[in-house]
Amino acid sequence: MDRLPADPTVLHPFPDQPRVVLLKPLLTSPLIEAGEYSYYDDPDDPTAFETRNVLYHYGPERLVIGKFCALGTGVRFIMNGANHRMDGPSTFPFPIMGGSWAEHFDLLTDLPTRGDTVVGHDVWFGHGTTVMPGVRIGHGAVIASGAVVVDDVPDYGIVGGNPARLIRTRHSAEDIARLLSIAWWDWPPAHLTEHIRTVMAGTVDDLENAAPRP
Repeated sequence: MDRLPADPTVLHPFPDQPRVVLLKPLLTSPLIEAGEYSYYDDPDDPTAFETRNVLYHYGPERLVIGKFCALGTGVRFIMNGANHRMDGPSTFPFPIMGGSWAEHFDLLTDLPTRGDTVVGHDVWFGHGTTVMPGVRIGHGAVIASGAVVVDDVPDYGIVGGNPARLIRTRHSAEDIARLLSIAWWDWPPAHLTEHIRTVMAGTVDDLENAAPRP
């Protein structure tokens, strides 16, 4: 039996499904990062992820996506460049219109920022979810279809709604701590390949027993 793992450098992991792309070999921006095997599924043009799905990315803030994340069609990351002033009478960004209004560009340079947007490993995003700037999504989380994520999501949390609220966690607090310690996403590829069934369908005890020994 072939024991080689799947190739994380191939853009289209399923040759007969061009709608699916692995993000790591696709990305070109130094401000966007994705771990191995994280993928995006879109029937229109998944290769346009950086321009169609990462929006208002004008500033230095980074988008970091972990390994083994599944992004459904229409997932959007709103970056800090979308911010407008709200401390005056108007929110309209007059200086970007140019002309003499551009003399007031300093009014746009001190807008608040929430920093980088960071997604952990093994996160599943449902269809049409939106992630707001500076959000941190924990490992193993599930984001329900159509959710608008405005606050941080805990490890192994399931969130949904607009704004997204925690529905429940996928495991007990004790088991979540064990899963984070096991960190199967960091296992050597050959070892992970040997234990795919345990990772997908085993118990936390099974996974702990399958973990590579130092």
